[in-house]
Amino acid sequence: MCFILQDFLSRYPCRCSSRSWRSQFLLTQVAKSNRIRQLILESDEPDLTRIDLSNIPGGPETFEKAAKFCYGVNFEITVHNVAALRCAAEYLQMTDKYCENNLTGRTEGFLTQVALSSLSGAIAVLKSCEDLTPIAEELKIVQRCVEVVTSKVTIEANFPSRSPTNWWTEELSILDIDFFGRVITSMKQRASKTLTVSSAIVTYAERWLRDLIRDHSGAGTKSLESDDSDIRIRQRELIQSIVALLPSEKAALPINFICCLLRSATFVKASTATKNELEKRISAILEHVTVDDLLVLSFTYDGERLFDLESVRRIISGFAEREKSVAVFNAGDFREVCSAAMLRVAKTVDAYLGEIATCTELSISKFNGIAVLVPKGARKVDDDLYRAVDIYLKAHPNLDEIEREKVCSVMDALKLSYEARLHASQNKRLPVQIVLHALYFDQLKLRSGEDENDMQMDAVSTRNQVQADVSLAKENEALRTELLKMKMYISDIKKTGSGVGASAATTSSGKGGGPRKPTFFSSVSKKLGKLNPFKNGSKDTSNIDDCVDVTKPRRRRFSIS
Repeated sequence: MCFILQDFLSRYPCRCSSRSWRSQFLLTQVAKSNRIRQLILESDEPDLTRIDLSNIPGGPETFEKAAKFCYGVNFEITVHNVAALRCAAEYLQMTDKYCENNLTGRTEGFLTQVALSSLSGAIAVLKSCEDLTPIAEELKIVQRCVEVVTSKVTIEANFPSRSPTNWWTEELSILDIDFFGRVITSMKQRASKTLTVSSAIVTYAERWLRDLIRDHSGAGTKSLESDDSDIRIRQRELIQSIVALLPSEKAALPINFICCLLRSATFVKASTATKNELEKRISAILEHVTVDDLLVLSFTYDGERLFDLESVRRIISGFAEREKSVAVFNAGDFREVCSAAMLRVAKTVDAYLGEIATCTELSISKFNGIAVLVPKGARKVDDDLYRAVDIYLKAHPNLDEIEREKVCSVMDALKLSYEARLHASQNKRLPVQIVLHALYFDQLKLRSGEDENDMQMDAVSTRNQVQADVSLAKENEALRTELLKMKMYISDIKKTGSGVGASAATTSSGKGGGPRKPTFFSSVSKKLGKLNPFKNGSKDTSNIDDCVDVTKPRRRRFSIS
C-alpha cells in the first residue's frame, strides 16, 4: 500500500488549494523530515506530492499525525499513540538535528514525563508496541516499559494504592503473551514474591482461556472448534507458554487452577512436556487435593462422561512413589507404616473411586488400576473402598462371578468395620467368598468375647485361616457326598445278596493283569485318609497307651483264591 502526501493535502482543500500552499507544505515536510528530503532528491516523478512511505510504523494514521505536526495542525499525544509516533519520527528522521523541537524530542519527553510515570500508562505503551516491532525493540521502548511495569507492580503488590488490591493484574492481562512473559520473567529476576507472580498468571489465564477455564467448577462451555483450527492452535500455544511461566515453587498456585489448566491442556492436545509439568505439580501437593479437583480432570466439560483417567493415575502413582522413596530413605517399611499425607490421599482416592464408579464405561482394569496405587497400609479400614466397590457393582449389574471377584480383590474384607461387615454379609451383589470372610471374622469376634476396638488380630494369619477353613469346608462336603454314596452302595448289596461273591471273583480274575482299577471303596479310603490325625506326626500322641508293642508285626488279611 502506498501512502502519498497528496492524500493528506486533499483533506484540507481550503488551506492547500493553491500550488503555493502545496509547495509551502512540501517545504515544511522537507525541513522537518530528512527521509522525505532524501526521497524527493532521489525521485524521478514529476509530481513530488506522490512519495512512497508504505513502511512507516503505525500505518496511515500515524503518518497523518506526523504530517499534522509538520503542518502545525493540533493533535493530542496519548499513551496509546506515543510509541507509534516515536517510531514514525525515527523512521522519518524527524530529530532536533534537522529542526528544533522536532517530533522525536516531543515524543521522548512525553514518554519519560507522562506515559512511563504510572503503571497504567506504561502498560498501555507496552500494549501499543505489539504492532511496532522490531523498531520499538531497537529504540528500547519495550525494554523501558517492561522495567517500569516490573518496578511499579512490585511496589503496588506490597503497598496497594487502590482497591481491589489486585487491580493491576487485570491491567497486566491485556498484554500479548510474549510481552506478558517478559514482564513475568523480569519480576522473577527482581525476586518478586511468588504470590505476586502467581496472581498475575492466574488472572491472565482466566482472561485469555475464558472458554476453557470459565470457572473452577468445570462448568465452562466446550468449544466446537476442531483440533487444527486457528483458535485451537492459539489456545494450545497459549497454554504451553503459560505453563512455562509458572513459578518453580510447586505450591505457588491454587490447586483447582492447576487442575483446570491440566484439563485444558489435555483437551487442546498440548505437548507432553506441558502435561507432565502440570501432573508433577499436582502430585507434589496431592495431600491437599480434594475429590472435586480430581473430578475436574476426569470428566468432560458437560460432566456427562469420563474424559481422562490416565492423568489421575500418573498423579497418584507419582505421589505414592515419592512417599515410598521417603520411607525407604528413613529405613521404614512403606507397606506397614505410611505418613499422614499418604493416609489423607488414601481417603481422597477411595472417595474419588466412589464418584467415578457410577460411569458405565469405566472398565474393571481402570477401576482396579487406580485402587491398587494406594498401599494397603494407608487404609486403616476399607469402608470407603468397600463403598466404591459396592457402587461399581450396582452400576454394572451384568458382571459374572469371576468379574465381581476381580472388582472385590482390591479390598480386604477383614479390614471392614462392624457396620460395613454387617452390610457386606447381607449384600447379594458381593461374591460368596467375600461374604464368608465377613461372616468368619464376626464369628471369631463373638467367640473371643472381645470388643471391636480391643481386638488386635493379625490380619495376614486370619486371612490364611479363613482360606484354610473354606478349603476344609469344601473337602468335608466332598467326603459327605462320598459317604452317602457308600451307604447307598452297601444298601444295594444287602438287597441283592450277591455283592461279596461278585467282589471276590473280580479280585481273583484280576491278579495276572495290569494295575488294578480303583474301586469305590479304595477311593473312599483315600478320602478318609485325609482325616488321619497322626499324618506327618503333627498331632499330639500323649494319650496313646504306652503298652502297645509297636515292634509286633501287623497282621494282614489275604484274600482266598
